[in-house]
Amino acid sequence: MTDISADLLAEILDEVRGDASGDVVPHLGDYEHPHPDALALAVCDLDGHVVSAGDDETLFDLQSASKPFVYALALDQKGVDVVAKRIGVEPSGDPFNEISLEAGTGRAPNALVNAGALAAHALVGEEGDDEDTRFEQIRVMFSRLVGREVEVDQQIIDIEARSAHRNQALAHLLAEEGTLADDPHQVVSGYGRQCAIRVDTRELAHMAAMFAGGGRLPGDGEQVLGRRAVRYANSVMFTCGMYDAAGDWVYQVGLPAKSGVSGCLFAVVPGRLGVAAYSPRLDEHGNSVRAAAAIEALSDRLELHVLDMA
Repeated sequence: MTDISADLLAEILDEVRGDASGDVVPHLGDYEHPHPDALALAVCDLDGHVVSAGDDETLFDLQSASKPFVYALALDQKGVDVVAKRIGVEPSGDPFNEISLEAGTGRAPNALVNAGALAAHALVGEEGDDEDTRFEQIRVMFSRLVGREVEVDQQIIDIEARSAHRNQALAHLLAEEGTLADDPHQVVSGYGRQCAIRVDTRELAHMAAMFAGGGRLPGDGEQVLGRRAVRYANSVMFTCGMYDAAGDWVYQVGLPAKSGVSGCLFAVVPGRLGVAAYSPRLDEHGNSVRAAAAIEALSDRLELHVLDMA
């Protein structure tokens, strides 16, 4: 990573720091965010070397940034054909929590809107697994990716459980269509725990580098997820990862990416790098304003757009 230094990342953070637009987790009501002005940027190469700047050790919930990892886990465990019966791969063009399924199939349009994330969560593990068993498999995967035992944010779980009506509606709609593999209430509860797993920006960049390396853990080369599952997850992130702003993101930044309403955002430079940024204030699409700007600036500086021609 000779062309990427902490000074470069700090310079980019200084460029975007002045943008105070956006709202902090507006769906959590009167929740008082502990770090509303946090800002961080990190990059990890396939050897596991991490360069970072800013508030890079501040912990945050993964929220929707967890979706591609669990989707890839479901693909790895169940295979593409089984997953495809329940989850499509087309951009929806709708907000992430839209109560809508694919016409004619009853599938979720893709794995990165909430309907698809619920369907993917339900596919993890063996038939008959309860919520605790399924979640533990997911938690263990994330622990392997970051190299420590990850924990959940119980306060966020409790708050979101009191207002999970849209996710409950989506889960029941999927169940009605026969495209949810388990009980709706169990799935929504487990999915809430999945979203509340906590990491920091350096760890998220390390996780993203796994996607950049075809499923191998950066540094030691352990195959955490299968190459085919990772290829499909990267593909869906490229077209759907930024929700109804996905087209603008591909046009401007050109990297598979996924955001979370905690303010985190990661991007994948296939074969090279994992990138992560964090800033809690969100735009109207639910994507972090400053994290998106920081990764776009990095992509521009280093010509990381996957469609740039050498």
